[in-house]
Amino acid sequence: MKPTIDYPHRFHLIAIAAGCALTAHAADGPGPTPGSPVVGEDAIKGAEVVDGPAAIAPTETTKPRAQASPQMQAVLDKLISLGGKPITELSPGEARKQPSPADAVAKLMKEQGKSPEKLGKIDDIKIKLSTGDVDGRVYKPEGDGPFPVILYIHGGGWVLADLDTYDATPRALAKAVNAVVISTDYRHAPEHKFPAAHQDVFGAYQWTLENAGQWGGDASKVAVVGESAGGNMAASLAVMAQAKGMQMPVHQVLVYPVATTSMDSESYRQHGLASPLNAAMMKWFFDHTLAKEEDWKNHEINLLEAKTLQGLPPTTIITADIDPLRSDGEALAKKLQGDGVAVDYKNYEGVTHEFFGMGAVVDTASEALNHAAGNLKKAFPGDTNAAVRRPNPADEE
Repeated sequence: MKPTIDYPHRFHLIAIAAGCALTAHAADGPGPTPGSPVVGEDAIKGAEVVDGPAAIAPTETTKPRAQASPQMQAVLDKLISLGGKPITELSPGEARKQPSPADAVAKLMKEQGKSPEKLGKIDDIKIKLSTGDVDGRVYKPEGDGPFPVILYIHGGGWVLADLDTYDATPRALAKAVNAVVISTDYRHAPEHKFPAAHQDVFGAYQWTLENAGQWGGDASKVAVVGESAGGNMAASLAVMAQAKGMQMPVHQVLVYPVATTSMDSESYRQHGLASPLNAAMMKWFFDHTLAKEEDWKNHEINLLEAKTLQGLPPTTIITADIDPLRSDGEALAKKLQGDGVAVDYKNYEGVTHEFFGMGAVVDTASEALNHAAGNLKKAFPGDTNAAVRRPNPADEE
């Protein structure tokens, strides 16, 4: 039986349930013009409430409508042109066949005559775990090393995506940091419900500590990087490593991480109809991933429910302003800092969820990736307090 979600704001909006993802515009015309708002209060006010209070209702704290930068909008327009369907109307199997933002970026790169980053070596591998093998990909810089090591964990809401979908970020990190990057896949929901993916990622971390030397990696210098659901799992594996008294990552980079299952934050209200990730999609991801009612508050996936995150490694948190998950990342930064963890939190305006790996066509993505790479390079020499301490976000309110 599907659990009843007893949060103060439940999702019963026709506009969202119909799948107001970016690709939903394809059936209605060419989509927004370059520079047009991605989401605004007018769209939110027009949502019809079917049952209960609107989770996406505007509030006094709602900012003016957000606007994508021209480069970001070009990606969104290209994605619209690929003609995908809203995943909330599809089964997971059907959703996995839909065009992704990575496909839109690839199209733009081809039109602009650009090619992926060149590296010394890229190996497709099998990461052998007690739960079975998962796919992995190793990105090795030029030279013999020893290199620091990054375990990279892709996003996709635990349901979608693979190593190819998220090839750009680990490729760029390997070059920017001059590190061996091991990108790991994991079992997907709903075929494998929570905590299967979390267990796989923790197993991949253990495997990395034992095997990174095969590619010239220095296993004493391992960091973790994750995007979206991958950011959630990157932080969770550090919690698991700490609980087992294992070697901890020297740094963690969490890019627009999922930090709570509540879906009732300021950014959900501001950007619940945003593209390419919206509130209905997050509900769809959680429904397919979580098997039991108690899973919704399990601290391994709901990081903000953890009693303490004290002792976790220095952390870089990056968020996109036009993203329902922005407040998740900011809240996680506050919690980590409150628990004594060194945190560098930075929000990037004019960009949406999934922007981080778009450096080939979105300059802000290159800026964000280079910022993360700088913190990783500072951490690797052994100074595990190298992350710049920015003011606590709570102090800026």
